[in-house]
This record gives sequence, structure tokens and C-alpha cells, in this order.
Amino acid sequence: MGTKEKLIERFKVQPKDFTFNELVSLFKIYGFEIDTKGRTSGSRILFANNDKSYGIHKPHPSNVIKPCMMKQILKFLTDNEFIGKGEN
Repeated sequence: MGTKEKLIERFKVQPKDFTFNELVSLFKIYGFEIDTKGRTSGSRILFANNDKSYGIHKPHPSNVIKPCMMKQILKFLTDNEFIGKGEN
């Protein structure tokens, strides 16, 4: 199993210590790019992929993604068929 597959598997089990940097890597696996919306965006981040996008606030002061956010991101990725529904 490669690094990408390990990261996807780690995300699917919804760990409590999943970091923002890991999330960026996960979205990049699926072809998303980061758009910070310019200098005035603050902590707002938009992950964009051709016709799909997902916006979040960068976590602070910790770099760890909150569990409720993890569930929403997993739902987004499964609903848009980036992650198969039967895989998790």
C-alpha cells in the first residue's frame, strides 16, 4: 500500500488527530487545488477541482481538524464519489 492509499485509509477511520496538512494532501490526491481567496481571506480556504469545491476555515490555534468537520468532509468526498460509499 502506497503513501496515498495509507492517507486515504487513515482519513476514512476518522482519527481525532488528523491535521490540516494531511487534509491538504488528501484533497490534492483527488486533484483539488488550494485557493486562499487573496490576502483578505483570513483563515478561509477553498479546495477547488474543476466543477467541485469545498470551503473550510483553517483550524487554529491547533492544526488538528475537528471531528464534526471530518464527518462533513467524508460526506462531501463520498457524495461526490471521490471515496466509494462501501469503502469506509
